[in-house]
This record gives sequence, structure tokens and C-alpha cells, in this order.
Amino acid sequence: MTHPLIERLTTEYGYPVLENPSDLAEFTNRDGVHCVFIPGDAARNLETTDVAVVLPELRMTFQGAFDCAVTSDAFEDKVKTLTNVFKTPALVFFRAGRPLASIPKVRDWDDYIHRIPQILALEAQGA
Repeated sequence: MTHPLIERLTTEYGYPVLENPSDLAEFTNRDGVHCVFIPGDAARNLETTDVAVVLPELRMTFQGAFDCAVTSDAFEDKVKTLTNVFKTPALVFFRAGRPLASIPKVRDWDDYIHRIPQILALEAQGA
């Protein structure tokens, strides 16, 4: 996580950095809905920084209905494999430790506003 806009998520907004499966499990098994940001390579993918800017705005718009974390560069591939989400940047939503849905790539604001309430209404499979 070397890009300043991604680092801002952890320094200014206090989002935890998920470094390993234990961090992921601890974060996603808490009560409520959790959004894990898989940034991808900010140097090669300009959408990464766009999503990094939009994520805090989404959290504020949805009045804290979900909390957020960021995967570390070293752990990113493992999270993509665990969630079957391979397009980055991606927002992966979890409840009860299980993925609910994801929103890959940057989207129009209206797409987020339409999709996130649907995700928040989902129940975790097998929970």
C-alpha cells in the first residue's frame, strides 16, 4: 500500500490493514457488515485511487452501515482467491465471516447507491 490515497484510508480514517487470514477472520466475523477494499496495483490501475476516494464517502452516505478495511499488498492475492473476486480494485462485503457480494472496478455513484442497499439486505450463505 504505497499510494497516498490508499494510505489515507488507514491513517486518516483508521481502516485496519488486513495482513493475513487471521486478520480477515477477526474483521469479518464481528457483528454487522464489513467492506474489504482490495486495491490492486495503484501504479498500473488508475481506478484504484478513484475507489480509495469514493469508499469513505460511501461509508458516510450509508451512515456507517458497514465498516471498512484494506488488504495489504502481500495478502491481496489470498483474499482474491478466498472470495473469488479477481478484478481490482474491488469492494468485497462480508457478514458473519462470509462474503456477501462484491463491487469490482470503479462505478458511477448511482450504481453504488443502487447496489449497496441490496448487498446490505443479503444474509451470509451458510450462516
